[in-house]
Amino acid sequence: MVSAVITAAGKNSRMREDLVSKGMKIEHKLLMDLKGKPVIIRTIENVLESGVKKCVVVLGHYSEEIDDVLKDFSNDMVKIVYNHDLNSELSKTLLNGVKNIESGLCLCVAADQPTVTYNTMRKLIENATNYGNPENIVSILARKETGFLESAEGLGMPFVCHSKLLLNYLPEHQDNLNPILREMKSNNVIFYGTPAINDLELVNINRYNDYLYIKNKF
Repeated sequence: MVSAVITAAGKNSRMREDLVSKGMKIEHKLLMDLKGKPVIIRTIENVLESGVKKCVVVLGHYSEEIDDVLKDFSNDMVKIVYNHDLNSELSKTLLNGVKNIESGLCLCVAADQPTVTYNTMRKLIENATNYGNPENIVSILARKETGFLESAEGLGMPFVCHSKLLLNYLPEHQDNLNPILREMKSNNVIFYGTPAINDLELVNINRYNDYLYIKNKF
């Protein structure tokens, strides 16, 4: 079984900073419009199209506002969970999600990645089963090199790996994701880099210019 965890618990600090500096209305990046739908809805729809059986969305900061736009999703397909500590680092947010899925492969996606296509997500899932022991491989969106990777430096979401692998590493960390991926690599976990379909898939919406770039290209 393949499940998914979408992390959506961040502070929105960089987007807020940009909007304040421009004298614009403060908005949460995940609720900004992207061709008629909020960013987070675009991300969730791509995840569900990738073939996962269950999707868990982890909320933290601004949970009430984000929760409100997710109400049309069936509980059978999308489960919402909440961080008890709003200041949890990404590792704890991801762990919260993993604890709410069944054991098996897990597609991990940031909610601010609406341009990662479901075709690429499907390829990540496929590569996690084709290129090694599914319990000891991270199939990840490549930033530079593709295929079997010598380093996890600079890598992050989206990726697919077994929930057992995440449960082995995440509890010991209160950190961003990359140091954990590097530790996995140093312990001989296989990393396989899947190429992006286009450069747009490599852009997270962190700042206002990221949003404008994606909005114009989407």
